[in-house]
Amino acid sequence: MTIKAIYEQGVFRPTEPVDLPEKAEVQVLLPDEVESDADRKTREEILEILSHRYDSGETDTAARHNEHHPG
Repeated sequence: MTIKAIYEQGVFRPTEPVDLPEKAEVQVLLPDEVESDADRKTREEILEILSHRYDSGETDTAARHNEHHPG
């Protein structure tokens, strides 16, 4: 279950009704970093580029995988 909440004055307040018994103990997991609008836009631009096919002229790119592998 995911519960969206707002942190105010030291308390997490759910933004919508929650179906839990009174005094239920919960564990709150926070992401390491909240994605900024700029980061989200950059990620979306990268995914857009990766969603297209490109003709490299190479018919078997797997045959050259060692050229791009470190070590």
